[in-house]
Amino acid sequence: MGTASRSRIKSGLWYLLCFLCTIIGLYPLIYLTQNANAGFLSSKPVDLLNESLWQWAFYIHIALGGLALLIGWPQFIQKLRSKYLNWHRRVGRVYVLSVLLSGVSGIYIGLYANGGWVSSLGFMTLGFLWVYSTANAYFKVKLGSLEKHEEWMIYSYALTMAAVTLRIWLPILALSLDEFIVAYKIVAWLCWVPNLAVAIIINNRRS
Repeated sequence: MGTASRSRIKSGLWYLLCFLCTIIGLYPLIYLTQNANAGFLSSKPVDLLNESLWQWAFYIHIALGGLALLIGWPQFIQKLRSKYLNWHRRVGRVYVLSVLLSGVSGIYIGLYANGGWVSSLGFMTLGFLWVYSTANAYFKVKLGSLEKHEEWMIYSYALTMAAVTLRIWLPILALSLDEFIVAYKIVAWLCWVPNLAVAIIINNRRS
């Protein structure tokens, strides 16, 4: 395969990534227009849906997680970073704060994930690694280590993209296995482990 072909494929994958991140980033808006018992929430017990702490955690998680997904990918465009450095820094702070709040609330709602402890452990591990990688990215840039900052941001956004890969894998697994709960247990890990593996490969190649 020639250099031009590889470049076109790389560009095509980048545009697809940006498109999916934008669409899924806007996904939380549907919860502003639909009944509280519709969609994902229909699988939850009524007493949990009526619990104020869980409600707050859920809406913080999806709203700020969606925001992080929306504003994260433009941060990787080098021309934008170079030309609008102050903008990059301000948006970066919003991204970090969004991930920290969404990640912590995600760890909490992970306790009540469908599928029991297997799903809970998968989503809670994702939440912990998401917060950890993003906090590391923030502290590295504060210390002036730009290379390490970029490295940790790749890890962070790879985990942010779990929201995208979850919505790709879940219907495929549910249809293939014909068992939603089994599919959900698998996707609790499959939505982020391969993402993290790809991020490791990318960072190794950058090194």
